Amino acid sequence: MSDSTPLLEMRDIRVKLPSGLEIVRGVDLVAEAGKVVGVVGESGSGKSVTVRAALGLMPSSSTLTGSIRFRGEELANAPQRRLRQLRGSKIGLVFQDPMTALNPVITVGNLIAEAVRLHNPGMSWRKARLRAVELLDMVSVPQPEVRIDQYVHEFSGGMRQRAMIAMAVANNPDILVADEPTTALDVTVQAQIMEVIKGLQQKFSMGLILITHDLGVIAGVADTVVVMYSGKVVETGPVRQLFYASRHPYTRGLLSCLPTIVGDGGKLQPIPGSPPLLSARPSGCPFHPRCALAQDLCRTSEPPLREVDRLQTACHFAETLRDGQFHPVPSPKGQP
Repeated sequence: MSDSTPLLEMRDIRVKLPSGLEIVRGVDLVAEAGKVVGVVGESGSGKSVTVRAALGLMPSSSTLTGSIRFRGEELANAPQRRLRQLRGSKIGLVFQDPMTALNPVITVGNLIAEAVRLHNPGMSWRKARLRAVELLDMVSVPQPEVRIDQYVHEFSGGMRQRAMIAMAVANNPDILVADEPTTALDVTVQAQIMEVIKGLQQKFSMGLILITHDLGVIAGVADTVVVMYSGKVVETGPVRQLFYASRHPYTRGLLSCLPTIVGDGGKLQPIPGSPPLLSARPSGCPFHPRCALAQDLCRTSEPPLREVDRLQTACHFAETLRDGQFHPVPSPKGQP
């Protein structure tokens, strides 16, 4: 594999349920070594399903189409045996809720040691336990030589997430997928967890795919951002460009929900309404029922992604959207 080849490249990913309902609709995503991709959107936007498709962890009986290439190897509909070889060794996954993802009747040390030995069958339990201590220390768990003999319920929420991260990086994966890793944690612990993840990502030059609904988290760590809504990508591009010059009303709505101490008295500006049910997706642009700037065209035609000002944006009026309003494009000189 050449240096220019992405670690993970997903093209036109579509996931369809047995009922025929398409829950992921033509998503593209690229992850590179040493880079962070943030995938954001409200609950139900298809973030987790899209990324888990690369690991073969889709809803049962669902159908996957499109291309998923890991280091040039096609993984779409690959045998489960091959996917199991990659999961945990080359691709690590941090689940959203460690309390339900970790086995409560096995000590934390044995959980991590098992993850190590699964991909290193020749390693003894003694060496695997020493590796578990090393990993817990790496993710800043205090007294790791004592903690390895404790159970999940004896760990705090932040400590459980650190143990989950230790398992995910146990075999030095090329890519780490973190699915809402700071959900249900207080702000201080969130910052600590993100510091751990970012530190490990930089130390091992891993590619990192960070799934979250929190653009505040994305702002501090991501290189590129993928914004999803109703199962598809509505905007993507470099993080600074997206934050300061977004051309999609949905992205602007997410940004307006971030707390601020300047402008409008510090009041939050929530997006009106709720995301549509996937089984009752509206015609045209799926965001138009909640968009204050929607026009007749938005209600009848779904816009494709196209490049506007270094961003890929799916909005009919992306070229004229600035400062949260549409600004008509001036006519050439001498024309009405």
